[in-house]
Amino acid sequence: MGGAGPGPAGLWVTLALACSAGLAVAAEEPAEPCGAHGWAQDAVPPGAAFVAAASYRGPGNNDTRSNKALPILLWWSGSLFPHFPGDTERIDCPRGSCLVTRSRRVARHRRTKALIFYGTDFRAYEAPLPRLPHQTWALFHEESPMNNYVLSHSPGIRLFNYTATFRRESDYPLTLQWLPGTAYLRAPAVPLAEKEAWRRKGYGPVLYMQSHCDVPSDRDRYVRELMKYIQVDSYGKCLHNRELPSERLRDTSTATTEDSEFMTFIARYKFHLALENAICDDYMTEKLWRPMHLGAVPVYRGSPAVRDWMPNNRSIILIDDFDSPQELAKYLDFLDKNGEEYLKYLEYKNAGGIKNQFLLESLERREWGVNDMTLPNYLNGFECFICDKENTRIKEEQEHKKSRGEIPAPRPHIAQFKHMGCPMPTPGFGSVEDLSGGDSWKEMWLQDYWQSLDQGEALTAMIHRNESHQGRFWDYMHEIFLKRTRQH
Repeated sequence: MGGAGPGPAGLWVTLALACSAGLAVAAEEPAEPCGAHGWAQDAVPPGAAFVAAASYRGPGNNDTRSNKALPILLWWSGSLFPHFPGDTERIDCPRGSCLVTRSRRVARHRRTKALIFYGTDFRAYEAPLPRLPHQTWALFHEESPMNNYVLSHSPGIRLFNYTATFRRESDYPLTLQWLPGTAYLRAPAVPLAEKEAWRRKGYGPVLYMQSHCDVPSDRDRYVRELMKYIQVDSYGKCLHNRELPSERLRDTSTATTEDSEFMTFIARYKFHLALENAICDDYMTEKLWRPMHLGAVPVYRGSPAVRDWMPNNRSIILIDDFDSPQELAKYLDFLDKNGEEYLKYLEYKNAGGIKNQFLLESLERREWGVNDMTLPNYLNGFECFICDKENTRIKEEQEHKKSRGEIPAPRPHIAQFKHMGCPMPTPGFGSVEDLSGGDSWKEMWLQDYWQSLDQGEALTAMIHRNESHQGRFWDYMHEIFLKRTRQH
């Protein structure tokens, strides 16, 4: 995640300081201020950890309410904490302030206006029930769709009011989460002469480095077929056929960072096989951006909409543009032998080479940063997004009540299928019909995808029936299974 810090006007997160006095926390209302230095105990929601926050107001924020009058945002997924000091914090955002906490003891509090879920940790059978009508649900999910396919189905994603996902259509898009900026793309490439010398030492033109095998995109099946037609040096656990030259480089922790020795080694390759672990529009990771940074041409399969984000019209090679791995291998061999044609894929590194205005405007428009201490990270940014939405909703509800119905009540905002909407996994090479009945990929990922649909439908039904007992989830799942069986 990017560095935390002051960003656009008012987007600040206050720091926490513990009160020295051990005051008890009431069951329904926060305690009164403690100490003589303005550090207010009322920063703590009922039942939360005994931590207080400074009532600092960031630039552009004129919210004068005390902490005990602020709406509460509850992170239901506590695994992301502490992403700032303490369990409970006041955040001062562009249009108002809120308290953010991970203490589930405030889940049913009248001031708890939003529950925020981390998509990878969200489980339909663990969702808080009954769902309270005064609370919105928000989803933060920047990771692979494979982590939770329930969110790729309409019944799953429509459980949420607001979303922050990799899809550009989400309420708070995280699409370029792995791209620090244009300077990252413009970093100089290893000279072609050095890459040619690397080839003469017996190294292949193509690098593959994956240690997460058996993923929904089924990338290893495709690479295995490609290896029949061109030399691919594979250093990871998947399709391993070559050893890294030093013990330090073989340390998996080195490969997960932009370690200089590691980057120097892999930058000598002409092509990197950049295959995402799952296929979904706008899901693009370091597998794509890192080779572009290094000046090794990505041979890519992932987001079907990847061209929308590329610096120019000729900067990556798309696997799906070729009828077969054999045809792709022929083209890579042609580029390997024709340096002038190969270098055309690196022209985006030249002055004025980034011509995609959509990419440039998207980088300029985003309010969060990647490894940039002058901007908020997207986690804090999404919290402020939800805080502002909830403060707006509170005002609209108050206006509706004061007008005695003349001003309509605010309509709930519901997430749409396109906020995630990832397709069913398909084989990396060939068709499902070609796979044997005992194929491990087929048994794992197709089953997971369709079971996730049932889980989303089951939880939706429970909410509509105002169920309060999570243990009944599997009864609903069985009911859906029987209904589906009768239909077929």
